[in-house]
Amino acid sequence: MNARRATAADWPQVAALRTRVFVEEQGVPPEIEQDAHDATAVHALAEDDGGRVVATGRLLVRDGRAVVGRMAVDAPARGRGHGAAVLAELHRQARALGLTEVELHAQLSARGFYERAGYTAVGDVYEEAGIAHVTMRCALV
Repeated sequence: MNARRATAADWPQVAALRTRVFVEEQGVPPEIEQDAHDATAVHALAEDDGGRVVATGRLLVRDGRAVVGRMAVDAPARGRGHGAAVLAELHRQARALGLTEVELHAQLSARGFYERAGYTAVGDVYEEAGIAHVTMRCALV
């Protein structure tokens, strides 16, 4: 399974996937799903055999730390390695920027996915966009 850095030409498919997963499936208000950080973030994506974007995520740099967010995998593509490929690509991009730690706000339903990728939960559970989350961190080696 491979993922790559997204280009501006990929944005319509990336935005459509995020809308399907976050807004339509999870009920996140559309006005908070996309934000000003999208313009400066590093975006990664994975495609299915037909070239359709089925997974995405973004990387921001905040206070010297990589911050992964907006991880989304199309429902029919879940469990097939696309999300792990996107996460690995975001880790590669963070290392290329000289960053040594990554943080994310994981939905509780995805906590096991991130633990398998080497993340550890820090702090208590909290709510974001009406969904229970936990902050997780991982050292980049």
